[in-house]
Amino acid sequence: MKKRLIAMTLAAVMTLSLAACGSGGGDSAGTEAAQTGAETSETEAESSETGAEAAGTDMNIAMITDSGDITDQSFNQTTYEACKKWAEENGAQFTYYKPDSDSDEARNASVDQAVAGGANVIVMPGYMFAAAIVAQSDMYPDVKFVALDVGEGDLCEKGVGEGYDYNPANWDVTEYYNTNNVYCCTYQEEISGYMAGYAAVKLGYKHLGFLGGMSVPAVTRFGYGYVQGIDAAAKELGIEGDVQVEYVCGGQFYGDADITAAMDTWYGTKGVEVVFACGGGIFTSAAEAAVKAGGKVIGVDSDQAPVIDQYAEGLTVTSAMKGLAATVNTVLTDIKDGKWSEYTGKIDNLGLVSDNPEENFVQLPIANTQWGDGFTEDDYRALVKAIHSGEVTISNDITAMPATAVAVTDYGSVK
Repeated sequence: MKKRLIAMTLAAVMTLSLAACGSGGGDSAGTEAAQTGAETSETEAESSETGAEAAGTDMNIAMITDSGDITDQSFNQTTYEACKKWAEENGAQFTYYKPDSDSDEARNASVDQAVAGGANVIVMPGYMFAAAIVAQSDMYPDVKFVALDVGEGDLCEKGVGEGYDYNPANWDVTEYYNTNNVYCCTYQEEISGYMAGYAAVKLGYKHLGFLGGMSVPAVTRFGYGYVQGIDAAAKELGIEGDVQVEYVCGGQFYGDADITAAMDTWYGTKGVEVVFACGGGIFTSAAEAAVKAGGKVIGVDSDQAPVIDQYAEGLTVTSAMKGLAATVNTVLTDIKDGKWSEYTGKIDNLGLVSDNPEENFVQLPIANTQWGDGFTEDDYRALVKAIHSGEVTISNDITAMPATAVAVTDYGSVK
């Protein structure tokens, strides 16, 4: 509790400082809103307000982007579209905010703006919002905070600060934020990563790559699950000696010339056939290089085929998805139905809840996976059933690269 009070004091000082300097002022509504969406967001709020009165709901929803924007074809866009659609269908007000820089201070300022704008439900996608939860959940006890992909480790890192040993089990996470108005969830990325790697090998790919963004836990779980799926499929086919994996992180969540050059080497020189591009906009480097060499790409977080395939038709084999939209819809509906108390203080780890792939929080996109004789939609459904029943187990341990029969070369980080 002592550290939480310290965090509150620091947050208050920070807010006053930002206001005095003119940063994050109430008229900016996040740079995105000011430059491209202020008028649109205002219109959205007004159009939804009529519905809110008719439906009798007082929900005023704000969504804040992390370091990207609502056109990233990934985490932010999926969350934004889910929130907006839910608000329109349920008669709630909705506005989104883009912080004016990639910093904890800017994200905190966007929270202040959202609350000043009347928001009583704030949806935050991504681990970067751990600092905002620690600093501001106590400041705004009447606001419901929904933090997607924020786990105990993220909250402890920001709450404990210097001296944190990166083992959340050694700390009481409830000391660092207000459990009465916050719901957090993470996803079992290792499962959809496994599915993607398993599918790729079953579809005939033998030289595979993993291009992560930053080496954060979520990215690593995706990657290590991917490697496990590759290994399992290779063993089933009896081709362990013929399958190899190149593994690297870019050190950032966007592509650039240096990362594209690394991917050019993979596809063009090493003969990599497909790369799992796992880290927001980093897929651009994989896609640019794949087109030159006739390679393929696997997307992440959402069904990225619509954006990746803009580089070349049929470029995307599949995508390892998180159920962001399903989470948004479930939580917002339960808030509307008066069930918020069932969420407060929880940090859920969402994965498979059903034999039916479409009902799960981690999955492959059925419409945009390139099914083939080696791996059909029926094969995918059978795999989901086997994982859900426990017949197939997937480790979520990220302390070390999984032991495999296939060859895995880990290059560390491009940057």
